[in-house]
Amino acid sequence: MSDSLDDLREPARLPPGQREAPLRPIHYGRVPRIDLDTWSFTIEGTTVDGSRTRLSWTDLMSLPHIEVRADHHCVSHRSTAGLVWGGVPARAVVDLAPPAPEARWLFASAAYGYHANLTVDDLLSPRTLLATHLDGEPLVPEHGWPLRLVVPHLYGWKGPKWLMAFEYLASPRRGFWEERGYHFNGDVWREERYAHQE
Repeated sequence: MSDSLDDLREPARLPPGQREAPLRPIHYGRVPRIDLDTWSFTIEGTTVDGSRTRLSWTDLMSLPHIEVRADHHCVSHRSTAGLVWGGVPARAVVDLAPPAPEARWLFASAAYGYHANLTVDDLLSPRTLLATHLDGEPLVPEHGWPLRLVVPHLYGWKGPKWLMAFEYLASPRRGFWEERGYHFNGDVWREERYAHQE
């Protein structure tokens, strides 16, 4: 892909209600042990042809890679500025297994039953990627190794660590944190933190 790091730079200001802080490896539950020899990434649900696509780690690594400079915004009001995420642009995965026209939502699933909902439009943002690297180094397990969804304009909970699958949906469904009182959309610039704001 021809996008340069500068083309994919985030605006140089913090969203409302955020303060700058170091990136901390916050997660729900234990850090999983993952074997790349048996690991796979699945795209399923309301796909354009009704099929399921499964990618091995080798398949995923054969796709284009980009770097995106983007701040990470936690719903707890903490933001970490200037991170450089490297990985596969989400659009490259969508191109392999596109959604049907009526599939406007996505369920992103990860290890231990964790999942997040977002729109297909959010997934198709040129800055959304399936991250394998952070600041030039492979992700560590606490930060989501081997694969983490990064959606810079949404709060961090919308980007699951230890990502394993995309499921396209024709009807919206709430993810793990959204079922526990967090906002359905999670747009950081609109301060969409909690469900009572919907």
